Amino acid sequence: MSRKPELRGRAARLARLFPTGSGQAARTPFVLLVVLLLGGGLIGLLVLNSALSEGSFKLDDLQKDTKSLTDEEQALQRDVDAYSAPEALQRRARELGMVPGGDPAFLNPDGSVRGVPGAAADQSSVSVPVPVIRPPEVLAPAPAPVPTGTPTPTGTPTPPAAPAPATEPSPQPTPPSTTPGR
Repeated sequence: MSRKPELRGRAARLARLFPTGSGQAARTPFVLLVVLLLGGGLIGLLVLNSALSEGSFKLDDLQKDTKSLTDEEQALQRDVDAYSAPEALQRRARELGMVPGGDPAFLNPDGSVRGVPGAAADQSSVSVPVPVIRPPEVLAPAPAPVPTGTPTPTGTPTPPAAPAPATEPSPQPTPPSTTPGR
């Protein structure tokens, strides 16, 4: 005969806050909540890990692209440096038929001439043979074809036009390549 004593007042109000009955029924939702939270956390970690892996692959691809573009930039810079070297400029100028200039003269602010001007060297004094570079031939535009069967102002249809003979341009020698080392 175990009988619980009756509570009164403040103790009775506090006792009503605690559940009465078996504790087994209250544990089931809590266990399900914990399992769902753990499962959701694991799935979240899996998604986060795969996103980080994808990002690292993209980063690796971008680094490879950057390296190849940097190599290409350096190769182009070497080409620019080779073309702008004094020897290359002099050689290309001679190929175009240019000759070195003479001694320059300068004007002072008061109008007097400083230095003795000299004439440019003769083309015959250049020891390097200069290839003749001819401009490409310009082909005349073909006449517009006349549509067949169109009536003339007199009302009679025009006969079909004969095709124009095709002209082939004469083959020209190509100038030697000026790219060094290729």
